[in-house]
Amino acid sequence: MTADPSPPAMRLASTGTIIHGVSVGEVLGVSTLAGARLIGGRTGLDRIVQRLNVMEVPDILAWVKPHELLLTTGYPLRNTPQSLGRLVADLDERGLAALGIKLGRYVDELPAEMVEQADRLGFPLILLPNDVGFDDILNQVLTDILNRQAALLARTEEAHRALVQIVLAGGGLREVVAEVAGLLDVDVAVVDAAGHILEAVGDPLALRTSPAMSGGDYTVVPVVAGGHHHGRIVAHSPSGGMRDGDIGILERAATVAALVVTRQEAVTAVESKYRADFLRDVLTGRGGPRVAARASAFGWDLERPVGVVVAEIDPEFDIPPDRLLTAWTAALRRHDPRGAVAGFSHEVVAVVGSEADMTRLAKDAVAAFADSRPATFSTGMSRVASGAESLPDAYGQALKAARVGRQLHGPGAVAHFDQLGVYRLLSLVNDTEELHAFVRETLGPLVLDDDAENADLRRTLHVLLETNLNVAETARRLHFHYNTLRYRIGKLERLLGNFTEDAHLRLNLTLALHVLRMRGI
Repeated sequence: MTADPSPPAMRLASTGTIIHGVSVGEVLGVSTLAGARLIGGRTGLDRIVQRLNVMEVPDILAWVKPHELLLTTGYPLRNTPQSLGRLVADLDERGLAALGIKLGRYVDELPAEMVEQADRLGFPLILLPNDVGFDDILNQVLTDILNRQAALLARTEEAHRALVQIVLAGGGLREVVAEVAGLLDVDVAVVDAAGHILEAVGDPLALRTSPAMSGGDYTVVPVVAGGHHHGRIVAHSPSGGMRDGDIGILERAATVAALVVTRQEAVTAVESKYRADFLRDVLTGRGGPRVAARASAFGWDLERPVGVVVAEIDPEFDIPPDRLLTAWTAALRRHDPRGAVAGFSHEVVAVVGSEADMTRLAKDAVAAFADSRPATFSTGMSRVASGAESLPDAYGQALKAARVGRQLHGPGAVAHFDQLGVYRLLSLVNDTEELHAFVRETLGPLVLDDDAENADLRRTLHVLLETNLNVAETARRLHFHYNTLRYRIGKLERLLGNFTEDAHLRLNLTLALHVLRMRGI
């Protein structure tokens, strides 16, 4: 029987591993099997043969392996013809490729049940010529398998050398993807760990919908380097199948892509550090001469009126700061392509043109940071600075706004320096011990937190001062009876002094409560 001359499609084995070899149809095309006849299982001609075995013992099932072509004279079956029907199912269950049998000497004919079983399972059942020795079949088929394997390896190695040469010549993912697409004649894309396409050649719609797919028209190979998953290579074959060796080439391409990605990450890390060091120097007044020219080399414009934005990851979350930098970089590109952004050890600082809406910029950064939830960051914004020489003051304002805003409003706060009110003035007092001493002297025993009654009295005092000593309004807000509130006011005056009559004392008490609210600054 003559095999189909077209090359066999790649087959996914029952073990989930792609096996390279020759198809059963190709095996039937070798010269030693010119007189062979297929008597069952015609739909399984594309099964892959990787090895051969000879069945001359009854318990052969314990010794067979997947993708074997099993040859037999029928000697082990001569006394058990009733088991032949079950034999095909057992061999198929173990992943064998086909069974070749000689009739006449030990078994005169195969039962119809056996042939029906082979047709139902697509398990090729081959009648071998009696005048051909098993050694001839073994030698010729194994030679074909080894030649096929050698050709596949040679093709894979050639592709690997071409891909490595691209990298050595300074090429990137675009060139790697183009080379793979040309070698395999398929659509190819490299996607990052989040599923975003980095580079692609071919049908963009097919590749855009395929990153999570595997099997069928799609083949996916992970891009891994140093134990880190950097993404994957996705190949889409419109014809519906990959040829022998294509998987190996994709795996080599994934290795080369990992080299390109890690190389780019290393370059980016160095550039990011250099940018961060330069911006830190500018923000601390150590930028030196030619600040504008050096900034221009990074694509930054620091000569125009700008504002400084500081974003700090809130202390209760321990996540890599590069995630915050990525979110702010993406947001800044949309709002001000000439703006500067860099990541420091615990914060990200952006310098943005005064025409940009910094509040909307912060909201966009929060949206870009969504993948890192529940982690949050607090944002502080400065006044407009007239140029690079004013940036140190603006940086201090933004940093102060971020920290005071977090203390006043909790994690995820967004605060502008000009909107801090009296807290802006209090934040300028560098001697925090003096602030705490003022609080202790002004509030006396009410400053202690270990007594629930103290906290309750502080709350009453705060509302009284906030309502300008309006007793009725205070009672309403606190849900107290009028007489109860009068009793509390008397107790507060015994502890703190006659604040209802002393405007200066009321001012001191108000400031002390504000400082308490800023605890930790």
